[in-house]
Amino acid sequence: MPGIVGIISQAPNENCQRLLKSMIESMRSEQFYISGNYCVPDMGIYVGWIAQEGSFAASQVFANEEHDIGLIFAGECFGAAEINSLLKAKGHALKNRNDWLVHLYEEEGDKFFEKLNGLFSGLLIDKKRKTAFLFNDRYGAERVYWHETKDAMFFASEAKALLSVLPNLRSFDDEGVEQFLALGCTIEDRTLFRGIRLLPPGSLWAFGRGGCSKSKYFSPKQWESQGHLSADDFQQKFEQTFRRVLPRYFESELRVGISLTAGLDSRMIMACLPESVQRPVCYTFSGEEQNTLDSRLAARISEMCGLEHMIFRIGRDFFTEFASLFDRTVYVTDGCLGTLGVHEIYFNRMARALAPVRLTGVFGGEILRGVSMFKPVRLSPGLLNGELTRSVEFFARQRERDTAQPVTFAAFREIPEKRFGTPAASRSQVCFRTPYLDNEIVAVAYQIPPNLRTSPVPAYSIVADNNSRLGEIPTDMGPLKETVGLGQTVKRFLLRAAFKLDYIQNEGLPHWLSRVDPLLRRLNSSSRIFGLHKFLHYRSWLQRELAPFVNERIHDAQIRSSPFWNPSFLDELADEHCRGRKNYLYEVDAVLTLEAVERLLFRNYRPNANPESHIGSLTPSPQDFADKRTDL
Repeated sequence: MPGIVGIISQAPNENCQRLLKSMIESMRSEQFYISGNYCVPDMGIYVGWIAQEGSFAASQVFANEEHDIGLIFAGECFGAAEINSLLKAKGHALKNRNDWLVHLYEEEGDKFFEKLNGLFSGLLIDKKRKTAFLFNDRYGAERVYWHETKDAMFFASEAKALLSVLPNLRSFDDEGVEQFLALGCTIEDRTLFRGIRLLPPGSLWAFGRGGCSKSKYFSPKQWESQGHLSADDFQQKFEQTFRRVLPRYFESELRVGISLTAGLDSRMIMACLPESVQRPVCYTFSGEEQNTLDSRLAARISEMCGLEHMIFRIGRDFFTEFASLFDRTVYVTDGCLGTLGVHEIYFNRMARALAPVRLTGVFGGEILRGVSMFKPVRLSPGLLNGELTRSVEFFARQRERDTAQPVTFAAFREIPEKRFGTPAASRSQVCFRTPYLDNEIVAVAYQIPPNLRTSPVPAYSIVADNNSRLGEIPTDMGPLKETVGLGQTVKRFLLRAAFKLDYIQNEGLPHWLSRVDPLLRRLNSSSRIFGLHKFLHYRSWLQRELAPFVNERIHDAQIRSSPFWNPSFLDELADEHCRGRKNYLYEVDAVLTLEAVERLLFRNYRPNANPESHIGSLTPSPQDFADKRTDL
């Protein structure tokens, strides 16, 4: 996945250069990635970057005219057009299209970081101040993993880059595993890896002669302190903000594709399409054969807007290549996505061939309507050893007691923690953009009046006000109109019921209710009500097409010797699930994902770009950082 890597140390130059090269190579997982490095040995700074060709970060290193300020950057920042004119008026020469970043720092100083808008991380080196600043976005969505030794600070966008040069870290963090098994992710600054932590959201860490000063340039309390608006005032402000912000997300030298669904959030994007930008292409992800409501309605929406629309489908190669796709998914996301997310790289690889920039409505429901999927996983207690079961239950209860402000919870917890794996896998293939994490839109979301906190009315209104014809096309949950007749009300009820049944069919009933499944299958065979909404049939795939994959992996000797699992339960897990007698979907996912992390990143770790060379030949010895020379 694209990102940054770095070492801050006064160790010998040649040692740091060697380790930096290994860190970069560990993240070069695609041939269309480009990379580079920027080293300032007299400041003890060694930093590298990996980017997709043609992306925002591909033209770095960003520098000022005197080359005494340099910036290594991952992700994207939006609003360049609005800032460039101001900088040019002050005499700055913008040779590189993204040099505005360092010029903005020259103008704003330390306030520069809070002016940034997007999902990003970076290291800014100010040679005049003899200081380097490590920072990330307000939400922590562009991750930075770090580890500090006695003599050095290591950081990277992917944990594997640290594991590539610090073999003593290649083991599981006990609390991180407990959180993962309870919630499907780690939380706060915890990771799956012992000794590796995450940079907190909105961080600004300064490295200078006095060591490292750790601070934050932003706290969600700054947005929480805003008062609620009236319904009318909120609607007016939200619509004005959305229309002003959206054009930023179409600015690109690469072709932009809109990942279109039948839902509200991508519909708002389509209703407010900027006229001044290059016309995008639309596409929808779908199943093997049957068209979902997403694909049917998205085609109508695209046609009404005069845009090309394509459907990307699950093909037979998805199943024949599943094992390698699974390993790549776990590797790219550092275990944040596993068995149930293999489709992300598969689909986004297709999307890249059509348009390297993917604009999506994802996270709109979380930010604007309080939609949440952050719930305890509730694995079968028989799967885990006794002591681990108690710890997992503790974290599940802790999550259920969380009382954070709804937008804060969505933007600063659910999206960067629970949902991180999905955009991470996507970003390995495309430039992933969503306007719903724009600073201005999130700030306005805090002002939603309480009676509209979970309401779709603001989204309905934007569609109706900006493209009334699109407002006539229903969503996958029924008509957009707030008030409808009896017939439409019944249809909306039936669609919501079908959505629930689709969820049950795909995710499955709890294992203790699995005997009801045959009834659901008979219902579907006679009515064909399943498949209207969902097309990712992982439960049934793992029972049929992928059953050999499950059996082979579950019966691996390394899994059976793992301290996490009850060995006798593993036999039941594979047999009962693959035979369709019980639903152990999430148990299978947890076991296989942690096994893949251990196998790919600990036991058999090799840099992805050069699988023939073992990382051990490039790892540091204890003496590598013993010499604290300052005359590099």
